[in-house]
Amino acid sequence: MKALFKKKFILPFLAGLVFLSTTAFKNDFFEIAKQIEIFTTLFKEINMNYVDETNPAELMDTAIKSMLADLDPYTNFMNEQDVEGARINNTGDYTGIGAKIKTLKDKLVVIEPYKDYPADKAGLKAGDEITQVGNTLISDYDSNAGDLLKGAPDSSVDVTFKRQGKTKKATIKRAEVEIKAVPYFSMIDEKTGYIVLSQFSRKAYAETNYALRDLKAQGAEKMILDLRGNPGGLVNEAIKIVNLFVPKGQLVVTTKSKVKKYNRTYITKNEPIDADIPLVILIDGSSASASEIVSGALQDLDRAVIVGSRSFGKGLVQRPKELTYGTQIKITISRYYTPSGRCIQSLDYWNRNEKGEAVRVKQENYNAFKTKNGRKVFDGGGVFPDEIIGAPKNSTITNSIMHSDLIFDYATQYYYNHSFTDINTLKLTEQDFSNFKTFLKTNNFSFETDTEKALKKAFETSKEEELNDNISQDYNTLLANLNESKTVVINENKDFLLKRLTEDIVKRYVYREGLYDYYKVHDSTIKKSLEILGNSSTYQSYLK
Repeated sequence: MKALFKKKFILPFLAGLVFLSTTAFKNDFFEIAKQIEIFTTLFKEINMNYVDETNPAELMDTAIKSMLADLDPYTNFMNEQDVEGARINNTGDYTGIGAKIKTLKDKLVVIEPYKDYPADKAGLKAGDEITQVGNTLISDYDSNAGDLLKGAPDSSVDVTFKRQGKTKKATIKRAEVEIKAVPYFSMIDEKTGYIVLSQFSRKAYAETNYALRDLKAQGAEKMILDLRGNPGGLVNEAIKIVNLFVPKGQLVVTTKSKVKKYNRTYITKNEPIDADIPLVILIDGSSASASEIVSGALQDLDRAVIVGSRSFGKGLVQRPKELTYGTQIKITISRYYTPSGRCIQSLDYWNRNEKGEAVRVKQENYNAFKTKNGRKVFDGGGVFPDEIIGAPKNSTITNSIMHSDLIFDYATQYYYNHSFTDINTLKLTEQDFSNFKTFLKTNNFSFETDTEKALKKAFETSKEEELNDNISQDYNTLLANLNESKTVVINENKDFLLKRLTEDIVKRYVYREGLYDYYKVHDSTIKKSLEILGNSSTYQSYLK
């Protein structure tokens, strides 16, 4: 009877499922093929018949970027140069002059020379503006001018650059450059180790493992892992780094996707180096992706106290897919979830506002989850520290200042006007902050708020309706009040801005390695971490 039931009911049911899934696949495939055919014929007709000459490559580039812009900022088309850049990020190795370079239209700006690498040995400094490489003027070069600095190991390149208005020349001998995932580790005091993890490249786990073992051998009984400014990288490296501090067989992260094969559960596979050592993780608004997997997992497992400011909030996972002619596309394939089940993605790219902008998840829409010990944690807005320190009071205006390069430019000016025998004596004053605000005005820093945009639009409409004579005085008063409010906001963020200025200035004198030495003496987040680690009951109170 049971066998008959199976034949009469189950087999037709399974056949129906196969039919439905096959039909759905065929419908999707047909729709994709249909749209590709429409686009191909349209593209051909435009290039053959448009009244002016067209550039097929530029049109296609615009079409691809416009299509991907409707998705999220992490789903990107990568040309051959981009693919090489991604390889460098993942491996940390390349051949060049050993400096972080920013490419502008008519110059290459040295952002940071790496200590003892070719650019540093040749005398280049942060703020130098390279205008010519060999016989090639940067302003005349159509492709990525940064590529002009690359070449075979031991080959030489001549550069012409400007420094403080003066033109200089240098010959740089290229070399293999290794970008460390752990650029610094040391003891802070007799019992506390400090590890800086700056990126999740393929060397992240190995270098963190080495640093942890070395510090323990030096007597470390407590540990601080600094993930501030770490933008993330390889997920597998993050899993293995969590495994340094938690037992084998522990859930670290889960990924969920509409494609079944991308649904993954990541569990620790090895015995830890130390599952009991008191641990503090430092994060900030630039800690993203794999940094949030590490900090979020260790928070959910009540294995570490998280100190700093709210992390970036990137809960999306990407995977590169090979295309033709050496190109790739990096596609967002899934969301990731920490052990408690939360996704810390902060921006909603799929339900945008009326301007087409991704919106931040509102705090009232956050969902509560529980850590291993029953503490409440929340999704929707990055990893929230257990102890908040150093968060800007208005990220909109401070981000605008940060992205304007004016902090970098002020640090350059400061470096050439001040000298130090001991950089640890540097402490920016109220007068320095006043000088910086004057510098912002002198360099025409402007930030237009949404309020100003709305007011200007209303005022333009009033002109069309011939009403502006009656409201122009009020309009100008409102604008003046808004500018005053922006000044107030900048003053409220004095501590945050002075910290960023100090960091840039310190690196000019003693490189990035010296900045971490400076942190150990002056950084308020590290001081708070030492305070937490210094008392066992205080440390445990955060985890209960």
